[in-house]
Amino acid sequence: MKRLATAWRQHPLLLSIFSLTVLLAGLFAIRAVVSLLYWSDPAHRDQIIEGWMTPRYIVESWHLPHEVMTQALGEGPMPGKRRTLEDIAEGQGVSVETLAARIAEAAQAYRAIQP
Repeated sequence: MKRLATAWRQHPLLLSIFSLTVLLAGLFAIRAVVSLLYWSDPAHRDQIIEGWMTPRYIVESWHLPHEVMTQALGEGPMPGKRRTLEDIAEGQGVSVETLAARIAEAAQAYRAIQP
């Protein structure tokens, strides 16, 4: 404990930066483990597509490349707010079911050509 107090008196900025770095690394590690556990659960694989889902959620659940989702939705990456399928369907003037069917067809076609 005495070493820590001495280090703090001699290098407070350096010790603060180091502590912040260790804290951020720990947070990223926890986030990675939580994500790994969530997507490893079979209940989260190939979930039925619903309006509340985002394209990224479907990509993770169905294990698809982003390009397949982009082609199925008919639009490129969308910066800014995360859009749900309901938002995208409304913007395109189609139903969520139609959009979900397009995504399912694209996923099926992708999986048919994968080894």
